[in-house]
Amino acid sequence: MVSQVALALLTGLFAGALFGLVQTPIPAPPNLPGILGIVGIFLGYRAVEYLDIQIDVLGALSGLF
Repeated sequence: MVSQVALALLTGLFAGALFGLVQTPIPAPPNLPGILGIVGIFLGYRAVEYLDIQIDVLGALSGLF
C-alpha cells in the first residue's frame, strides 16, 4: 500500500511539472528559505498541538465588547 506521504510527493511532482509545462509560477516559495519557513509553520503548529496549548481568542475578544 502506498503511504499518504508518497502520494503527496507524487502529487506535488505532478503539479510542479504541470506548472513548468504551462510556464506559470509555482504557488509556493521557489527557494530554500521560503520552503523552510513553511516547514517551520508546520512544526510550530504541531508543537502547539503536542503541548496542548490553547488560547480562547473568541472569549478574549468577547470581553472587549
